[in-house]
Amino acid sequence: MQLRIHEFDLPLRHTFTISRESIDVQKTMIVELEEDGLRGYGEATTNSYYGFTFESMAKSLEAVRSTLESHVLTDPTTLWSEVYPALKDNPFALCALDQAAHDLWGKKQGKQVYELWGLSTDNLPVTNYTIGIDNIETMVAKMQEFPAWPVYKIKLGTSNDLEIVRALREHTDSVFRVDANCGWSADETVCNSRELAQLNVEFIEQPLPADRWDDMRRVRAESALPVIADESCIVESDVPRCVDHFHGINIKLVKCGGLTPARRMIDEAKRSGLKVMVGCMTESTVGISAIAQLLPLLDYVDMDGALLLASDIATGVTIENGACRYSAVAGCGVELDSRP
Repeated sequence: MQLRIHEFDLPLRHTFTISRESIDVQKTMIVELEEDGLRGYGEATTNSYYGFTFESMAKSLEAVRSTLESHVLTDPTTLWSEVYPALKDNPFALCALDQAAHDLWGKKQGKQVYELWGLSTDNLPVTNYTIGIDNIETMVAKMQEFPAWPVYKIKLGTSNDLEIVRALREHTDSVFRVDANCGWSADETVCNSRELAQLNVEFIEQPLPADRWDDMRRVRAESALPVIADESCIVESDVPRCVDHFHGINIKLVKCGGLTPARRMIDEAKRSGLKVMVGCMTESTVGISAIAQLLPLLDYVDMDGALLLASDIATGVTIENGACRYSAVAGCGVELDSRP
């Protein structure tokens, strides 16, 4: 296989604010693997919270270039295991490579990845559309850009969170999910959950900082709404710990290292009685198309990353009023529109 690494700046439709940061442009890395004239693509965005830059990801991938160049792709999971020792400390780079390997694998087989996994797309969850933190008037306007969306995910972690949800509720009957991104205390979460339950909120995502396990045990027991782990569930070993502290987990492909470990996390979560969600990190259609392959396995999904962009860099799956429409292209369905 030939390895190519591309750097892109993804301009956002709006300034995207969560409890800990605001961004206008999302830098991302696209990994391209070519074999026999076929090209597979994968993606990992940079992330200051987790400390992964384009430079650090590219450097890690250069360390496995010789391995890739001597490898003939037959099974992405075999490749993942082969490069894992060199990339285990850089799951973002590992994710991009694993996605590209799956995309290429499907294209070599002439089938969608989910088909090769033996999955059916008859009953898929719809994706939420995310409303980042802003003044209430602007948050309402953002929501109305995608009117009648079946589910909205509301970013919270402000001094007027309940006021925000009340105001948005006046403009839609759609289901809400709320994500505090570690911005609440245990007492706030339990208290807020009672009113949020009356406002047709489905669940609360990661209300507390990731290390507050004792407090989360109490929140799980006392909350009027289910609580879903995000920052508290990064890799496979986190899943068992979440069982007594959350009702479900949100898996991010970049954090766990790609589709290969994500499938194992899904299996373990289901065996443990946890609900399963996969989320995105404001990726382009490259990363979103990889997430789409997992849809038949999920209870919830947050794959609106490409919808949050002012312009995209690829074609693949599309989202219509929350529903995923798969590409006619094999693999993950990705074709790169441009190169930097």
